[in-house]
Amino acid sequence: MAEAKLYLRPIGLLCGPLAEAAVADRLALPLAGGPIAFTAAVLIEGTARNSNRRLFTARSLAESRDEGLRALLKRVTAHRSTFAGLALECPLIMGIVNVTPDSFSDGGLYDSKEAAIAHAAELTAAGADIVDIGGESTRPGSDAVNEAEEIARVLPVLEGLRGLNAVISIDTRKAAVAKAAAKEGAKILNDVSALTYDPSSLTVAAEAGLSLVLMHAQGEPKTMQDNPRYDDVVLEVFDYLEARIEAAEAAGIDRAEIAADPGLGFGKTLAHNLALLANISLFHGLGVPLLIGASRKRFIGGLGQEKERRAREPGSHAAVIAAAAQGAQILRVHDVAGARQTLAVWRAATFGVEN
Repeated sequence: MAEAKLYLRPIGLLCGPLAEAAVADRLALPLAGGPIAFTAAVLIEGTARNSNRRLFTARSLAESRDEGLRALLKRVTAHRSTFAGLALECPLIMGIVNVTPDSFSDGGLYDSKEAAIAHAAELTAAGADIVDIGGESTRPGSDAVNEAEEIARVLPVLEGLRGLNAVISIDTRKAAVAKAAAKEGAKILNDVSALTYDPSSLTVAAEAGLSLVLMHAQGEPKTMQDNPRYDDVVLEVFDYLEARIEAAEAAGIDRAEIAADPGLGFGKTLAHNLALLANISLFHGLGVPLLIGASRKRFIGGLGQEKERRAREPGSHAAVIAAAAQGAQILRVHDVAGARQTLAVWRAATFGVEN
């Protein structure tokens, strides 16, 4: 039987000068130490199968003497300063480069060395802080690619990206690919299996000094969308990511170099994805930066009745705002220019500043 635990979902979010004033007056608390503050929170106690929920004001939370709650509150409010050397004062944009023939949105468009390098440069010029290079499609129904083929796809691209004015991330489940990418300058390992697919990945990440993105997925890409089920998708994903963060720390990886991704679209139904998107603020209880990748995914098409993946950008931009408004620090997107513009307008309207 699972042991009961505490979860905290900040609500009543404020931005800009109003957030600063509310924090100063002890009416709100900072969300992940950033420019967003919360005036209340839902305290969840129990397990994914059986939980109780109570509403607390920020002031009552701050005055609590419960040691477990105080420890959780500290993780929720603690400042996240940098990730992979990048400051987290504003949401970072991670641009996607799929060096594959079969990725769900742009498979085949950038599967040559020249096209992938050019696209990475375009994304950087458009404002990408991070460029995520992947050589294996993990779309629903996809087959695994052997490591030799994956290395052959991504290594020439990484070689051609030396000097790029963006941090390079390698999107892989395989230790050998991560190791080869690190030698070519990759600074981030973005693993959709949270380092469970290849047990050697933990050692490689630690030895190479890579920052990590640990993502939740239920099942393998080939079958993950067949019939995904959860008792409580939000709490189960939280528990999984918490355990993977602890495993990475045990392997010698600094918690400050770990980010967590709830894995929208990876073994989730439309309802599961919407529940996660609505509860992003709860994942600040992991005490690490949050990465959200909703770009062009099936659930956006399901809501907007849009089968054409590249036509899902308006919904993708809405997801960017939903994530940023709950304090997500990294946003993984296909359309970097559109995401940058979306964030600039949102920030100007909510914080009163221009980006």
